[in-house]
Amino acid sequence: MARLKILKFGEPTLRKTARPVEEITPRIKMLIDDMIETMRHAGGCGLAAPQVGVLRRIAVIEVEEGTVYELINPKIIMYSGEQHEQEGCLSNPGEYGYTKRPMHVTVRAMNRDGETYELTGEGLLARAICHECDHLDGKLYIDVETDRA
Repeated sequence: MARLKILKFGEPTLRKTARPVEEITPRIKMLIDDMIETMRHAGGCGLAAPQVGVLRRIAVIEVEEGTVYELINPKIIMYSGEQHEQEGCLSNPGEYGYTKRPMHVTVRAMNRDGETYELTGEGLLARAICHECDHLDGKLYIDVETDRA
């Protein structure tokens, strides 16, 4: 596995829409492994492929140590409630803002084996799902924030 370079705010790639993954190849699986290692090394709880310069609809999330969610072609299918919490981003280290996000989110995605599954999260997990899915559409938390911290 390799640690990848995380792009910083201002990089044009972060504002582009990622393309769907058509086939899960060994290269895609290696990218997922590298993204997990990169996210953990950087101390984050989520990372999207565009943040490492790859315009594919892939994200990894780990809000609870040892439980990693691999999201390939994720699509949020349900959300409810509301939370206003502080949010940051590995692409904008040291900066935070308060965002308005749903309290509960359900996402449909594929795992590395090509199996479709649904993941429902609340609180931090819901926020992370929204944050990473936004990255896949070229959107940053500063676009949804309500206040700067």
